[in-house]
Amino acid sequence: MKSQLLRASFLLGFASFAGSAIADVCDTPSTLGELGKFEGEEITIMGSMEGKDEEMLTNTVSCFEKSTGAVVKYSGSRDFAALIVADLRSNNAPNIAIFPQPGLAADMAKEGHLTPIGQESADWMAENYGAGPSWVALGTYADADGNESFYGFPFKKDLKSLVWYSPEQFEDNGYEIPDTMEGLIELSDQMVEDGNTPWCIGVESGNATGWTATDWMEDLMLRTTTPENYDRWVSNDLPFNSPEVLNAMEVYGQFSRNDDYVAGGASSVATTFFGDAPKGLFSSPASCMMHRQASFIPAFFPKKGEEVANGEADFFYFPPFEAETELGNPVLGAGTIWTMTKDSPATRAFFEFMKEASAHEAWMQQGTFLTAHKSASLDAYATPALRKQGEILTSATTFRFDASDLMPGAIGAGAFWSEMTAFANGQDAKTTADNIQSAWDAIK
Repeated sequence: MKSQLLRASFLLGFASFAGSAIADVCDTPSTLGELGKFEGEEITIMGSMEGKDEEMLTNTVSCFEKSTGAVVKYSGSRDFAALIVADLRSNNAPNIAIFPQPGLAADMAKEGHLTPIGQESADWMAENYGAGPSWVALGTYADADGNESFYGFPFKKDLKSLVWYSPEQFEDNGYEIPDTMEGLIELSDQMVEDGNTPWCIGVESGNATGWTATDWMEDLMLRTTTPENYDRWVSNDLPFNSPEVLNAMEVYGQFSRNDDYVAGGASSVATTFFGDAPKGLFSSPASCMMHRQASFIPAFFPKKGEEVANGEADFFYFPPFEAETELGNPVLGAGTIWTMTKDSPATRAFFEFMKEASAHEAWMQQGTFLTAHKSASLDAYATPALRKQGEILTSATTFRFDASDLMPGAIGAGAFWSEMTAFANGQDAKTTADNIQSAWDAIK
C-alpha cells in the first residue's frame, strides 16, 4: 500500500512531455559514446510503472537508444510482482526487472534468477550517491549459498521524511523552521501556548488502516537508535518489544496521543482518513500547523497540489535529535531497484548508462524523479519542490527503505498496521509491541 502511494503519478508541478520534446531531455556528452554500439540489439525491461511514469521512463531510455543504437522495450503492469516471478521461474525473463520492493528482489536472487551487476558498480555507488553505502546495502542480496553480491541498482527514489506546513501561517505567527527534533517539540509546545494546534494526524485507510503510523515509527526509529538496529528490527533480530522500539513508539505517542497536539484530539487519529488529515492546514482558521507525510501527499490537498506551486504549502526535513548527533541526518523513503535478469553486453552497457548524471537529469527535468546521485545537477529538477527534496536526499547520511515493506506481509501489512491502530485507540505501547512480536513469533 505505502509503496503504491509513493509510486503514484502525482507530481509537484509535473512538466508535461510531448513526443516532439523527447530530444530535449537527451543530453549526450562524450561519455555516452563510450558505452558502445549495439545497433538493433533489443533490451527488454519489465516494471510496475504505467501512465506518465512509463512515458518519462521511455523518454529517458531513448537517450541510451540514441547513443548506442540499441532498442529498449518496456512493459509495465500493476501486476508486476506476480508476473515477474512467473516469468523468472519459467525462464522467460526480461533483461531488466524493476522491483518496487527490495524483499522480492532478494527472494529472486536467492533462487538464482538475478545476475550480479558487479562490485565495481557497488563501489561506484558508495562513492557517488548521497548515503551511498545505504543504497549499496539496499541492492545487496545473498544467493542460495549465502554469498552476497550487488544485484540491485536504485535509480528512482521516493522521500518520506517531510513535514508539510503553510508558510503564511508560520509567518503570521512568527514561527521558524526547526532543525532539530528538540526544536520541533519546542515549536509544537509554543503553538499550543499560542492557542494553535500543531499537528494533523490520521491513520485511517480502509483495509490498510494504520500504515501512516508505521511511517512515523520508521522515521523515529532512525532518529532514536542506530541504522544497524533499524536493520535488526526489520529482520526481527531486534524484537518489536525491545527497549529501542518501545522508545520510538513512546516518542510517537508524545505527538499522536497528546490532545493538545492533534487536531480533533488524540481520539480522532484512528478515524481520520490519512488523505483528509492535511486539509487542516488550509481550513480557515487552520485546524493544524504541520503534517508529517511523504512527498506524494499534495495529491490530497484541496487544490490537488497547486498549493505547493503557488506558495500556499511547503515542507521541511523531519529533523534528527540534537542529542543523537552520531545518527547524522537519516532519511526514510522507498524507490525502485533495477536488476539484471537476463545478461547481455547491451544490458550491462545500460547499467553503465544509469551511472551517468545525464541519465538522471533526463528524468529529473520531466518531474516525479528524485535521485541521490551527487553529480546530477540540482538545476535539472522540474520544480523547486523537487529540487529541495533532491537536496534532502543527497545530503542524507543514512537512507533506509520503508521497514514495513521489508517485513513479512503478515507483519508489515498486518499486525504492524492493526496494532498501531490499536495504539491510536489508547492501547499502551508495551501491549502493542508484545502483540506485534507475538504475531511475528507465530510465523517462524
